[in-house]
Formats: sequence, structure tokens, C-alpha cells
Amino acid sequence: MRGDRTRVGSRLVSWVLFVFVAAGCTVGPNYRRPSVDTPAAYRGLPEDQAATPETQSIGDQKWSEVFQDKELQGLIRTALQDNYDVRIAAARVLEARAQLGITRADQFPSLNGGAAISAQGNPKIGPLPSYELTQGQVNVSASWNIDFWGKYRRATEAQRARLLAQEWARRAVISSLVASVASDYFQLRELDLQLEISKRTLASRKESLQLTALRTEHGIDTMLDERQAEQLVYTAGAQVPDLERQIEQEENALSILLGNNPGSIPRGLKLIEEPHAPEVPAGLPSSLLERRPDIREAEENLVAANAQIGVARAAYFPQISLTGSGGYESSALTNLFTGPAGIWSFAGSLVQPIFEGGRLKNNVRLAEAQRQELLLTYEQIIQGAFRDVSDALVAYRKNREFRIQEEKLTDAARDAAQLSTQRFDAGATDYLEVLTNETNYFSDELTLAQAQFNELQALVQLYQALGGGWQ
Repeated sequence: MRGDRTRVGSRLVSWVLFVFVAAGCTVGPNYRRPSVDTPAAYRGLPEDQAATPETQSIGDQKWSEVFQDKELQGLIRTALQDNYDVRIAAARVLEARAQLGITRADQFPSLNGGAAISAQGNPKIGPLPSYELTQGQVNVSASWNIDFWGKYRRATEAQRARLLAQEWARRAVISSLVASVASDYFQLRELDLQLEISKRTLASRKESLQLTALRTEHGIDTMLDERQAEQLVYTAGAQVPDLERQIEQEENALSILLGNNPGSIPRGLKLIEEPHAPEVPAGLPSSLLERRPDIREAEENLVAANAQIGVARAAYFPQISLTGSGGYESSALTNLFTGPAGIWSFAGSLVQPIFEGGRLKNNVRLAEAQRQELLLTYEQIIQGAFRDVSDALVAYRKNREFRIQEEKLTDAARDAAQLSTQRFDAGATDYLEVLTNETNYFSDELTLAQAQFNELQALVQLYQALGGGWQ
């Protein structure tokens, strides 16, 4: 009897080992990164800045190296810790990691243990004697759906890719948040500069109006001159409340990015003091595929879709499962673990789909179509990323050129305004010339502030386009 049990046990072990070896095959295509038409250099990059493999892109730098304003750095740190979008993205990563554990568990056997005890007593009924029966049972059962064709491994591969996609999505949120905080902060500093210009201009024009009114009383100037001086005061005065409104609304927007209720925002460097290089290195376009979070997220989604094809194809093949149980059962609890109380069972089953009405075939078609869709999405995102970088490169360079010309224009407008005032005081011209030149100078100062912001805004856009900010 012991020899028979040994032979049965040996056969069982051999069968299990065979199943483990055979379960190594997987159906479905293995993932290979699609070939991408990558340009040799970004359009918009100056010819004297041709990138080489050794060139480090600004996208490789940490955000604290790109944005050196201490107050801005503090705002970004607060946002990365408290912003709701970042926290939601982190929670989604945890969800995906838990889902991976659930999916991966299908590859392994399940094991359950149980125990039961029952007691029964019947009185003497007619010729039947009375009796009492106590029965106890302890058992362990196991079941295993063998991953013979790699269905569960492909599903795990797909879910692992989805986890990585969520991680890259979190990094994309971080990159976007850093860019949004920097952009809003620079916008706030631009509005501060415009408010400073408007208040300074308003004070100067009020003094000029008082002087003009005095000259009108003494018959030196006319009432028309006084009314024109009032126009200058009211033009500058109208800008102040509108700029104050925009500043408060911009502070509210920044506060929400920081995860706070609307409130005031601390300031650091002035807009014109913000450090930024005349030219920034973009690096090689091929490196963008590895650095930019939305491209990596799209690729991981493609990996998941590719693995799902294997899951769908595995449904064509037989599904093999093993079940077994063992334990002890006895009517005398004191003899539960002694004597001939052992019980065991082992079974294997195979299920082969025969007719599914086209379900299996269309599941494969669906998985292949979804993979094709995500492949096209991946390629589209890459093209869009190249465009983002090129747009930001030309914007940064041309906004800088515009800002330089606007500085010259503002200097000329200031000189013209001063000369026209001197000519008016000397009686060589009327106040209309002063009105025109003062209006031009005020407008040019505001435009220059806008140009300085646009240059910094282009730097932020370039940094984000190159995949920077999440490091």
C-alpha cells in the first residue's frame, strides 16, 4: 500500500513539474518600440547652436536650477506638496499598484484551510437505539488555473505597463504644475510692474495737471490745455483699478495651485531682475522620447494594449486547472490526527472553447484595433512634442528680440515726452504734442512690461516642452 502511494505521489510531482515547464510559453506579440521619424535637430534652433550627443538640454535640469527666484522656488515646493492634482495623481498610482497585485495573483495557486465540527443526538425510537455522533474535520484545499498559454502573465504585463503609465502621468502633472506656478508668478510680477508704472505715471501727471491749471488761471495756457492734461491723468488713473483687479485674481489663481484658499502671494525678484540666459540648450530630439512624461505615458499605454492581444489570443486555447484537498476527518475528536483519519482528493480539468459565436475572434480584433489606436496616438503625441519645442524655441528667441527693440522704443518715447514737455514750457508748441508723446510713452512702458513677461513665459513653455520640471 505504501508503494502504491509513493508511485502516485511521484506521478503527481512529475505532472506538476511538467506543468511548470510547459507554462513558460506565452501567446501574443512581444512589445517592440515603434520606429519614429526623429528630426536631427529642432526647428527654431539657431544654426550656431547645433546640438551634439554631449549637449545637455535645459529639460534635464531641475526646476530649482531654471527658476532661481527664491520666492518662486518656495511657491513651487508648496504646490508640489499640497496641490490637489498632484495628490490625486499620486492616489491613482497607488490604485494602479494595488490593481497590479490583484492581477498578478491570478498566476499563483489559491490555498484555503478550514475546520468543522458537528454533534448530533437522537433518542430511542421504536426498535432504533438512541445514539450520539460527534464528527470533526480539518482540511486544506488548493486550486490552480495553470497559465499554460501566458494569459495571466500577459494580463500582468499589461497592468504593470498601466502602473508605469500612471507614474508618468503623475510626472506630467508635476511638470505642468511647475510650469503653471512659474507662469502665473511671472504674470503676477508683470501686473505688479504695470501697476507700478501706472501709479508713477499717475502721480507725475497729477503734478503736471496742477501746473497746467495754475498756468491756465494766469492766462498762460488755455482751457483746452487743461482738459488735455486731465485726459492724461484719467488715462493713467483708469489703469490702476483694473490692474489691481487683475493682480488679486492672479493671486487667487496661484493660491489654488498651491492648494490654499484665495489669499495674498509673496513676491521676490522684480520682473526685470528674473535671471534667464539669452539662449538655452534644447538637446537632441531623440532624447525627448525618454524625457517627456506624456510621451512615456503614451508608450506604456501602447505596451499594455500590446499585451492585451496576448490575453485575447490565449482564450482560443484550452484552460487547464488543478484542484486538490487533504486533511483529517474522524467521529472521535481525540483520534482526529491519529489512525486512518486522513482524507485527500486531487483532480484536473481541461476546458476547450468550441463555439462562442465569434466572441473570441472579435476580442482579438478589438485588442488589435485598440493597439493600433494607441500606436497612432503615440506617434501623434511625439509629433506634437516636436512642434511644442520648435514653437517655444522660436518664441523665446523672437520675444527676446522684440523685447530689445521695445526697450529702445520706450527709451525714445521717454526722450520724446521730455522734449515735448520742455518745448511746451518754452511756448514752442501746444499741449497736444505733450499729450501725444506722453500717451505713447505710457503705452510703450506697458508694452515693454508685457514683452518682458512674454520672454519669461516662452522660457517656461520651452522648459515644459522639453519635458523638464518633474525631476
